[in-house]
Amino acid sequence: MKVTVDIDLTPEEARRAVGLPDLSPLHDRYIQMLMETMQTGAVKPEMIEGMMRSWAPMGEAGMAMWRRLLESGTIKPGS
Repeated sequence: MKVTVDIDLTPEEARRAVGLPDLSPLHDRYIQMLMETMQTGAVKPEMIEGMMRSWAPMGEAGMAMWRRLLESGTIKPGS
């Protein structure tokens, strides 16, 4: 015997159903701080490069891939 139950929930309802905290105020504040920082010019290209390096898989090879992608402005199939 197989029983299937479909539950139609919004993301907010699902979050509450499993007891996860509402982080919307924290997210909104983070975005506000990020926008203020970008508008004042406090973000330097070196800071962004350092952040991207920490996110890039495969170290320098991953960083080179991101650099080519951003320089070309397009994603080419098979690249």
